[in-house]
Amino acid sequence: MRHKKSFNHLGRTTSHRHALLSNMANSLFIHKRISTTLAKAKALRIYVEPLITRAKSDTTHNRREVFSLLQSKTVVTELFRDIILKIGDRPGGYTRILKVGNRLGDNAEMCIIELVDYNENMLSTVKKEVGKKRRSRKKSDAVAAEGAPKKEAAAPKAEAKVVETPVSAIDAEEKAE
Repeated sequence: MRHKKSFNHLGRTTSHRHALLSNMANSLFIHKRISTTLAKAKALRIYVEPLITRAKSDTTHNRREVFSLLQSKTVVTELFRDIILKIGDRPGGYTRILKVGNRLGDNAEMCIIELVDYNENMLSTVKKEVGKKRRSRKKSDAVAAEGAPKKEAAAPKAEAKVVETPVSAIDAEEKAE
């Protein structure tokens, strides 16, 4: 039973787990997205998000605390300079886990963990307009079965033509007023 177990030990000793999470956090901050197993990604999210929250206030103490976990000056500098500019206004949820599938060798669940504001594909997608959905076709099916004719599809609406006026004509109208 896992009573009162607050985090996943990942089948490693404490020192090995800390080294693993530190290296994965360094890779995540450098590359902005990494591929790993689902269990490691969930453990990494718990490890990384407090570091990003600390980086929001750029003080010497916070830099030293983050450095004590990451052990890389270049990564700490990048976190406090570049990453915080994009993620700083977000109140939390700095990472996203996308499930990919299972690994061929051992069938482990694989995923991609990434920093949220660095995925250009997801940022550029525009939400599609959701039209009115039909609830049921029971009424139309019942009417068709009785022999009443179905309504014909409406003809497509004619597009409005846009007439371009030269800029000089618009200027002449403004001067006349």
